[in-house]
Amino acid sequence: MDAIKDQSVQYFLDLIKKSRRGKFKIYIGMSAGVGKSFRMLQEAHSLLKNGIDVRIGFVETHQRAETEALTVGLPAIARRKIFYKGKELEEMDLQAILNAHPEVVIVDELAHTNVEGSKNEKRWMDVFEILEAGINVISAVNIQHLESLNDEMKQITGIEVQERIPDRVLQQADEVVNIDLTVDELIARLREGKIYEVMKVETALRNFFQPDKILQLRELALKEVASLVERKVETEVASQQHRPERFLACISSNEKTARIVIRKNAR
Repeated sequence: MDAIKDQSVQYFLDLIKKSRRGKFKIYIGMSAGVGKSFRMLQEAHSLLKNGIDVRIGFVETHQRAETEALTVGLPAIARRKIFYKGKELEEMDLQAILNAHPEVVIVDELAHTNVEGSKNEKRWMDVFEILEAGINVISAVNIQHLESLNDEMKQITGIEVQERIPDRVLQQADEVVNIDLTVDELIARLREGKIYEVMKVETALRNFFQPDKILQLRELALKEVASLVERKVETEVASQQHRPERFLACISSNEKTARIVIRKNAR
C-alpha cells in the first residue's frame, strides 16, 4: 500500500514539475531543404497574430529567399557577438532570452555546437535551460543528427555527422513534427536553387542528394517519429489507463463448446 501511495505522490510531483517547464516542439526532417525553418517561422507568425509573445532566438536562413522573407515582422532577440581565433562569430544569446522571458522562442539548428567559452557546449543544452525557465521552445533538427542513428547515417551517406544530439532530447519533446517531401520534390527544390547556391547543385546531386540515399533517410525519419509517438503513449499515459483488458472464460469439459467460448473471447 505504501509503495502505491509513494508512486502516486511521485506521479503528482512529476506533473507539477512538468507544468512549470516550457513546452517543447521539434520540427524534424530527412535532410536540409525540406522546409523545417520555413514551417517554424510560419507558426511564429500565426502565434504572433493570436497575441502570443513570440521571439526569434536564432534562425539560420542559409540565405534562402523564402525563409528570409518570413523573418520580416517577427521580433528577434539580438545575437551574441564573440571574437574567436581572430573572427567575429554570432551565437544565440541565452541570457538575453532568459531575461526577456517571451512566451515562445524560435531556436533553429538544435544540434549546433556553441563556440568555445560559451556557457553550454551544445545548443540543445541552451534549449533545456530555456525550457526549465518556463519558456516554450520551437526548434528544428535533421534526422542525421540523432546520436543512435550515427552509424546508420554513415553507411547511407558515407559521412560521419559530427554535431549530434542525444536521443533523449527528442524524447523530451512534447510534440515532434516530421516535415516530409517526396524525393522528386526535394530534388526539384535543389535544382531551383532553394536549398544551395546554383553552383553547388550538381555537386550535391552527385553526393548527398542521390535518390536512393534520400529514400533511406526519408524512411528513417518516418520510422523515428512513429517510434517516438509509440514510446510516448507507453510512458506518458498513466499505467492504469493503458493496461490491456483481461477476460476470464469459464469452460466445461466439452471440447466443442470450449473452442467456441475461447474464440469468442479472443475476438
